[in-house]
Amino acid sequence: MSDDHDDAIASHPPLDDTGLARLDELLAPEHLGEEAPDVVSAHGFLVALAVAPQSPPQAQWLAELFETAPAFAELEARDEAVALMETLTRQAGDILERGEWLELPFDTELDDDGEMAAAIEDWCAGFMQAVFLDEAAWFAQDESHVAALLLPFMALSGLFEEEPEIAEMVADEAQFSALANQLPELTLDLYLHFRVPPEAPKRGPGKSGGKKAGGKKAGGARQGNARQRGSKR
Repeated sequence: MSDDHDDAIASHPPLDDTGLARLDELLAPEHLGEEAPDVVSAHGFLVALAVAPQSPPQAQWLAELFETAPAFAELEARDEAVALMETLTRQAGDILERGEWLELPFDTELDDDGEMAAAIEDWCAGFMQAVFLDEAAWFAQDESHVAALLLPFMALSGLFEEEPEIAEMVADEAQFSALANQLPELTLDLYLHFRVPPEAPKRGPGKSGGKKAGGKKAGGARQGNARQRGSKR
């Protein structure tokens, strides 16, 4: 699991280890075939659903995630898998609503055999798959800012390797790991962008205006707003 990046911001898993292990079992290729998503890419997809400015109907996101109707052999297994996925999405939203970071299902320190890098790539590819589900909604509000926040997800996903500028962002392990370390914070920034309006710039004597919305300053203010909202729930 990813480490906390800042002692001031708590990090929580949107699904506990037991639930994640069970979802992994239900999505196993021996049950659903090789084309089914693995638990890591599904995790990224479902977190993106929690972040998204509007939630698609269940039938729509299920069809997108599985690229067809999920071929569970038993109705009970299907219902259990869907319930776990909905729990993951709901709890991810609850964590982000409190202004906290999500604990992601991988370490950002890369290993020699490449498994961790593959997991990060799969998670980001799943996240971007959910973005593609409704790009218009994601980019409707301040397109350039959203694009900047999504750029690390795009670079790490491996889906844009043919675009030199994006591929260059993850050209070596240090850059790859540094971007992966930003994912929890960027996920929260995206969530807040869609739900918490930026604070109005404070004008004082001799000042022409405040900081622009977005970036570190606005993100910190929005996190505070989100925590205040969460404490009232």
